Amino acid sequence: MSNLNRQKIVDSVPQSGFFGHPKGLFTLFFTEFWERFSYYGMRAILVFYMYYEVSKGGLGLDKTLALSIMSIYGSLVYMSGIIGGWLADRMFGTSKSVFYGGVLIMFGHIVLAIPGSVTMFFVSMVLIVLGTGLLKPNVSTVVGEMYSEEDNRRDAGFTIFVMGINMGAFLSPLIIGGVMDYSFHLGFGIAAVGMFFGLLVFNFTKKKNLGIAGTMVSNPMSPTEKKKIFTIFGIIAVILAVLCGVLIPRGLLTFKGFINLVTILGVLIPTLYFVVMYRSPKTTAVERSRIIAYIPLFIASVMFWSIQEQGSSILANYADERTQLNFAGIHISPAWFQSLNPLFIIIFAPIFAWMWVKLGKRQPTIPQKFSFALLFSGVSFLVILMPAYFGGSDALVNPLWLVLSYLICVFGELCLSPVGLSATTKLAPAAFSAQTMSLWFLSNAAAQALNAQVVRFYSVENEMIYFGVIGGVSIVLGIILFMFAPKIQGFMKGVR
Repeated sequence: MSNLNRQKIVDSVPQSGFFGHPKGLFTLFFTEFWERFSYYGMRAILVFYMYYEVSKGGLGLDKTLALSIMSIYGSLVYMSGIIGGWLADRMFGTSKSVFYGGVLIMFGHIVLAIPGSVTMFFVSMVLIVLGTGLLKPNVSTVVGEMYSEEDNRRDAGFTIFVMGINMGAFLSPLIIGGVMDYSFHLGFGIAAVGMFFGLLVFNFTKKKNLGIAGTMVSNPMSPTEKKKIFTIFGIIAVILAVLCGVLIPRGLLTFKGFINLVTILGVLIPTLYFVVMYRSPKTTAVERSRIIAYIPLFIASVMFWSIQEQGSSILANYADERTQLNFAGIHISPAWFQSLNPLFIIIFAPIFAWMWVKLGKRQPTIPQKFSFALLFSGVSFLVILMPAYFGGSDALVNPLWLVLSYLICVFGELCLSPVGLSATTKLAPAAFSAQTMSLWFLSNAAAQALNAQVVRFYSVENEMIYFGVIGGVSIVLGIILFMFAPKIQGFMKGVR
């Protein structure tokens, strides 16, 4: 997009009206608030819905399979962002992509809200994955379009936007988790209503608040290209339908087979990204050096997210079956623990931001911050094995152990997530700046794809070994990364 078009977009957006920020921030703040309310509320009860018995309103799937599906689902959500970004850049523009994505998410939750079969469950998952891929990366892009590149309000605007994300993620597990014991489908229905509110806010305020932000297609396809792409997509859809129709009845395409396929893609896709960027003639020698520096950071990110994302699978199951849920005179829903991560981020993110500013040039380097993240995440898993060490695996665990584990992991997230986003923009080759940001999000996809294999080893009987090995590996990798941090910093060629 040319600088002229960028300025044209900025000029079309009312530049005040929401806490001193562009008026469009109101639209995007509440759109994303309701989208995250919808997504995280659904996710908070999803794993329980999969493995609870049919008599309790669940699907009655094997618990280990349910944990793997939960990880694969999370992986596909992050992978789909690549497709969503491409469709916005080439066909729809970001505004239409956000709206279409919200509609798909809402219908996915509506399908979940209707009692049905396992087949309908997977239909809903496809809708939500595609919808989130369209909405999630593109709503953030529209936020950036409202500010000129010289506008010093930009970082603060994104901070307010992210606060909306965490507010939605905090409230929804409390509300939807509260109705879980009564009806899973009611919970999914509330998630659908949340997305509906988000669509209402977006659709009825975008014209007045957003101007032309999100309406321009940055790299539009010609009619010939569109025809070619639609033909290719149609052929792929027919081939996939035929393969499923042939392989599934014959038992050649199973849940486990699909999980294995996604795991392979989760590792293969980012590997190909690195190879293509490094070997491209558009990449300079300095940029190649920075790509080398980015590889250990990417691996560290995969290790961290592998632990953090188990909060919605393994730790959710731990909350359900190993935790004392009658505590301090109240009954705790196991889904409520999913609110801890966004709550702690809301509380501690400003403190970490202040700390880095206060330290200035004395603050740790990017690789050192990543190493701290691995240390924190590893310790969070060592903490959760302590109850079994002291009291055995038969007694129910005080819920404060889980609270402490989530808190420590959030400290790690605040050392890695915002730092990783910033480092990605600095280390990305100029010709691959947008794709490198996609690569960053693929570290989460790769982590959850690997989790789909790892979670199969978890059981109450071997939980100490499970948490101990994974936590120990993270700590060892953190120590190694810290030791090699100066070397990695050298490959960054001046980036700090």
